[in-house]
Amino acid sequence: MNKSSSFTIGIVGATGAVGQELLQLLHERNFPFGELRLYASARSVGKQLTCAGRTYTVAEAKPGIFAGLDVAFFAAGSSVTKALAPDAVKAGCLVIDKSSFYRMDPAVPLVIPEINPQDLRTHKGIIANPNCSTAVTLMGLWPLHVKFGLKRYVVATYQSVSGTGAEAVRELDAQVQASVQGRPLVKKVYPYQIAYNLIPQVDTFGNDGYTGEETKMMQESRKIMGLPQLKVSATCVRVPVVRAHSMAVNAEFERPVSVAGARAAVAAFPGAVLVDDPAARKYPTPLDFTRQVKCGVGRIRLDTALDNGLAFWVSGDNLWKGAALNAIQNVELMIREGWLKPKHR
Repeated sequence: MNKSSSFTIGIVGATGAVGQELLQLLHERNFPFGELRLYASARSVGKQLTCAGRTYTVAEAKPGIFAGLDVAFFAAGSSVTKALAPDAVKAGCLVIDKSSFYRMDPAVPLVIPEINPQDLRTHKGIIANPNCSTAVTLMGLWPLHVKFGLKRYVVATYQSVSGTGAEAVRELDAQVQASVQGRPLVKKVYPYQIAYNLIPQVDTFGNDGYTGEETKMMQESRKIMGLPQLKVSATCVRVPVVRAHSMAVNAEFERPVSVAGARAAVAAFPGAVLVDDPAARKYPTPLDFTRQVKCGVGRIRLDTALDNGLAFWVSGDNLWKGAALNAIQNVELMIREGWLKPKHR
């Protein structure tokens, strides 16, 4: 992007997995920042992070740090957002929050820029980022909704361990190494061994038997797509994959569907890449869509159990489109449209 108008940017939670992806992507995408400040918890104060030949020193994330900032990307948990986001807004700083704290607040827009960019104009200082599994799923589902009119969908997720965090990635690696070497496998992050296994629980269970992750997918899909009555059923599963989530989706539509029409809709959508040639064994995989801007959609076929139904598979990077990239894309769009300008020159 053109750096003629430079913004002062902050990353809260800069030492975490999403925070480090934000740091990398801001540089890679030539984001128009003149100054970049990194913040984390007190235990990380003084830590130095290097990116694109520049070294940044981490300061403590606490009230009073937002004066002079145009935008703060919050890449920490809900407790940090709850404690610090109001202070940022009071200082005139736009908050882009990846936590779930504000997602379902009616006054806070929840935005995927390829789907509901107009909602960015309604913000009152805070813009929420969707859950990683929701974002990746909708990259395949939205273009089909536009063409055929979505009625309901059922999804089973295959979620990588990086969605839990760096400690989970280390646990998977350690368990694989222990298995190869004939040592006992230690589990700390997950209630079950994750190496060579699947865990049908992402987040805690609610009284209805659905996990928090599954409930987020239901609620966030309705809000982002502007379909408050949309029927959604989700089963979220953690799998021994390091990075990128995948989803198997079965969707029913209002209008008659066709595989050719579905493929054309996905291929024309800016958030997706069509990878759908079963005869040549071509379909999206997590490895293929790790550190990719777009999500891959394939295995599109007529659903055999639903009227006007389609079944398909989607893979996308949970740390990029599911978190850091989507947050940056929202701000980039606002800058391009003239909806956001630097206040501190």
